[in-house]
Amino acid sequence: MASPFSKRGLARRRRIWQQPFALALMGMALCGCSFDLGSLTPEKDKPQEAPKESLKEAAPVESAVSAANVTEAQAHTAKAQSLAKSGETAAALDEFNRAVGLDPYNAQALYGRALIYQSKNQHDFAIADFSTANGLTPQKVEPLLGRATSYLALGKVKEAAADLDEASEADPHNAQVWTTRGQAYERLGDKAKAAASYTRAVSLRPRDDAARSGLARVGG
Repeated sequence: MASPFSKRGLARRRRIWQQPFALALMGMALCGCSFDLGSLTPEKDKPQEAPKESLKEAAPVESAVSAANVTEAQAHTAKAQSLAKSGETAAALDEFNRAVGLDPYNAQALYGRALIYQSKNQHDFAIADFSTANGLTPQKVEPLLGRATSYLALGKVKEAAADLDEASEADPHNAQVWTTRGQAYERLGDKAKAAASYTRAVSLRPRDDAARSGLARVGG
């Protein structure tokens, strides 16, 4: 007997689930809706570890980054954000690459670059940058949410759920985290956790149509 869910159907459902979250993340970071990229900076009182190599071939990075490089990287990051807001993602990506090349500890540039990779469905690259940004700013939920969204797009739902569990503990008032967490647990078949997540999202953001629809699907 043929499976009721064709490969094409599953792929279509995955795209439907993925798109709203990717767009929401891009809106938060690049349009300034609820997240200020300027706050995404490493904690200065902790020693910084060299980030892991990205999936692209990278040149060796010196252990110390000069103050001049940091300043120039910030300028490229600001320009990249402006270009991204204008829809010029190719130019923005070039600027983010320059920023990261000058300062591999620039979490803003890594996060912005990851969002662009994500918007282009280059999720492996996005995950690598989200992971590095998360290591530099463990107190922020946005890299976790971004990485979870890419994990969901790749069908790595357990990994996404783990990130979203951590994000929901770090910022229990973030409605988007709860909506995405509901999505992850719905796909895992855990209706109780999905319903609880969707319910929390609706309580924080009553007009969240994705959360309301999810809640109806899982019978919350």
